[in-house]
Amino acid sequence: MLFGDVWERLGLSKRDRSLATVSALIALNRPEQLRFHLGFALKNGVTEAEVVELVTHLAFYAGWPSAMTAILLAKELAAQDPAPDAR
Repeated sequence: MLFGDVWERLGLSKRDRSLATVSALIALNRPEQLRFHLGFALKNGVTEAEVVELVTHLAFYAGWPSAMTAILLAKELAAQDPAPDAR
């Protein structure tokens, strides 16, 4: 239902849904789900630079431990996909 219905609704773009989802997962400190959704966000048009800005912004609201977990996951994903592209 989630990916088949909610993610296909027209009210928000998939990019915006990814930003909202990644933000919530960072704030809730859910690294297991965040790993998938960071990759999904990149596929939905969120850039690596935007992920860094998002994590930096959320560090002030979600706390340093949550932000550090998120940035380490983002660095891990970036290292797995070193191909230059639109990110």
